[in-house]
Amino acid sequence: MVAPHPSQGVAWITGASSGIGRGLAMQLASEGWQVCASARRQGELDKMAEEAREMAGAVIPVPLDVTDVAGVRAAVDRIEREHGPIALTVLNAGTHQPISAWDFDAGAVQKLLTLNVMGQAYPLEVLLPRMIARGAGRIAVVASVAGYRGLPTAAGYGASKAGVINMCESLRPELSGTGVTLQLVNPGFVRTPLTDKNAFNMPMLMELEDAVASFRRQLDRDKFEIVFPWRFAMIMKLLRILPYGLLFKLTTRMVPKREPAAKETAR
Repeated sequence: MVAPHPSQGVAWITGASSGIGRGLAMQLASEGWQVCASARRQGELDKMAEEAREMAGAVIPVPLDVTDVAGVRAAVDRIEREHGPIALTVLNAGTHQPISAWDFDAGAVQKLLTLNVMGQAYPLEVLLPRMIARGAGRIAVVASVAGYRGLPTAAGYGASKAGVINMCESLRPELSGTGVTLQLVNPGFVRTPLTDKNAFNMPMLMELEDAVASFRRQLDRDKFEIVFPWRFAMIMKLLRILPYGLLFKLTTRMVPKREPAAKETAR
C-alpha cells in the first residue's frame, strides 16, 4: 500500500502530550501534516500548537480521555467534521506501574488494563468502520516488547501490552483487502518522562529523538510490526520461544531484591 500523505487527510495521535507521541506529532507537523493531538493535558497540547506555528503543518489540540468511549466518538466526529478525514492514526496512550507479588494490587491492574487496552480499543471501535467504508487509512497501535513474555514487576503492564498485541494480531488478517493498514508498534526502553521513573537498569535505552526517527521511518512501510531498538526487540523475541524452565531461570535473576522485614521487638 502507498504510505499515507497529508493530501489524503489529517493525522490523529493519542497520548500526544509527552514522550514518543509528542515527538512524532511534532515530526509529522514539520512534514506538512495537520496533526490532531490528543491527551488529557490541555496545557501541554497548547504548547505543542504554539511550537508548531512556524512548521509546514500544524498541531491541533484535541483534549481527550481515551477511556471515555463517548468522548472518543465525539472527538473523532469533531476532527473529521472540522479538519477532514483521518488518514493516519497513532494510538499511543498508555501508562506503566510496577506490580509485584509482594504488593499485588488488582485495582492497579484494572487501571492499567483500562488505559492500555480499552484506551486503544475505543478509538479502534470508532475508526475502523469509517476507514473500511472509505477503503483507506492507516492505524498504528502502540504496545511494548514487555507484552512478549511475563517479566518480574510487570504483572499488570505486561498483561495489558500482551492484550494489545493479541488484539492487533487478530485484526490484521481481517483487514486484508479493505485498504486499511493496521500496524503494531513494540518499543523497547526509550528515554521518556515515564521511563525516567524506573529505578532499575534499562538495557539498550534509546534516546527519544532516535526512537521517533525509527518510528517515523517504519510507519511508512507496510510491515505489520514496528520495533525499536531492534536488537533489544530480537532478544525479547527469543524469550517468547524459551521453555518455561529456562525462562524462569533467567527471569528469576531479574526479581528486585527486597529488604528483609524488620523483626518485631519483644516488649
